[in-house]
Amino acid sequence: MSLRGFIFCCLIAISIAQDETNNKFFPEDFLFGAATASYQVEGAWDEDGKGENIWDRFTHSYPELIANNDTGDVACDSYHKYKEDVAMLKELGVDFYRFSLSWSRILPTGFVNKVNLPGVTYYKNLIKELKDNGIEPLITMYHWDLPQPLQDLGGWTSEVVVEAFAEYARLNFELFGDNVKYWLTFNEPKQTCLLGYGQGMFAPGIASPGIGEYICTHHVIEAHARAWHIYDQEFRTTQNGQVSITIDTSWFEPATDSEEDAAAAERSLQFTYGWYANAIYNSDYPEIMKTRIAERSLAEGFNQSRLPAFTDEEISYISGTFDFMGVNIYTSFIAEAMDEVPIGEPNYNYDLGVKSYQLDDWESCAASWLKVTPWGMRKILNWLKKTYNNPKIIITENGIADDGSTLEDDQRVRYYRDYLSNVRSAMEDGVNVIGYTAWSLMDNFEWLGGYTQKFGLFQVDFDNINRTRTPKSSVAYYKKVVETHCLVDTCEA
Repeated sequence: MSLRGFIFCCLIAISIAQDETNNKFFPEDFLFGAATASYQVEGAWDEDGKGENIWDRFTHSYPELIANNDTGDVACDSYHKYKEDVAMLKELGVDFYRFSLSWSRILPTGFVNKVNLPGVTYYKNLIKELKDNGIEPLITMYHWDLPQPLQDLGGWTSEVVVEAFAEYARLNFELFGDNVKYWLTFNEPKQTCLLGYGQGMFAPGIASPGIGEYICTHHVIEAHARAWHIYDQEFRTTQNGQVSITIDTSWFEPATDSEEDAAAAERSLQFTYGWYANAIYNSDYPEIMKTRIAERSLAEGFNQSRLPAFTDEEISYISGTFDFMGVNIYTSFIAEAMDEVPIGEPNYNYDLGVKSYQLDDWESCAASWLKVTPWGMRKILNWLKKTYNNPKIIITENGIADDGSTLEDDQRVRYYRDYLSNVRSAMEDGVNVIGYTAWSLMDNFEWLGGYTQKFGLFQVDFDNINRTRTPKSSVAYYKKVVETHCLVDTCEA
């Protein structure tokens, strides 16, 4: 790092250290919730007619890629213990529970010609249990677990799956929509596409760098728009709900105050959040993506850009397909300008062309990728406000991992307090944040990390057949925040 960069980072550190917890109340109508996802908690992977999904296939076929050869076969056993889960939510006092539907549990083949009634009944029972306890369901229709039969047809690189998802969405609205006011079409599609079809690290494990992730993304955005229009045209007037998508991003802080590093940071945001959000909340892909990928594609010998192009009709159809903005935020990175990577093989990271890293003195946790940077929360929220004309925002995931060694999770308490403090400060900046979701309600299957990374408010004993749930110290703190809408002992009106 240059001397200029070192001084700039020191100034950042000083400003961060001077932050104090915001002592203003959250508005009375501000929504607090907690979240899980189907593959991570449900278990019962082949029970009651459920079909195989790509994470079932991935963990069974490549156990060596998962910590301790773990799978989601049983997970938290929420398929059988959903009433305990709702009781935990009731104890927290949250306004809503964000969970996802298992496409394979409802449609074992992925297509609507075969509806699995036990799967439908499970979700109807869960929704009823939530509503009976005064908790609103916020449902994600797709949290990474594509039915394997659809993957066999090409997965998210196939137009067939776009149509299948549209029909799946319509069925969900028909089955559950009378009791659901908040819907998300996709969770973190960048992870689905970049890691699943570009780098091949996540299910379905397709390595097609610089190509597969862009085709996948194109179809996911199309599928999202289809689902939103189906709801808007067929269900909105009777169900009066809201439909959106949730996209993850980190904050990218320029390494120095140079124009080059500022541009690198902005480019990083456009290549992560903007990649998915721009077509939906503005129109079309970000210009910087279209320009850079087209230039590198032609230099590599392609006849056209590796980034598929939307037609004018598609741009119009996709733009505005949201009722709020969902965003998952965990951490931050430093973004630094770098020399252009020589032309060679296609690669998303070369298309981006930014050196990003985290500082050694940032606080760590049990997840190596997650450094504690609460100041990034306020900055990303303000960037979203500026970039997308200040939409209503629900923070749909935010949380931290512990190693499971203690129930006294003081780090999680500080994490929630400090990140929520920056949420409240961003609201004072004029950002229209209407809700916050703690990830996660309980410890669960954390993808390649298996059960080694514990994100839960409640501990789950995965060595016990009963999957016993036990509250951590953070439960008491989050419960108090939800009840008082205040982060400290006494808040100002």
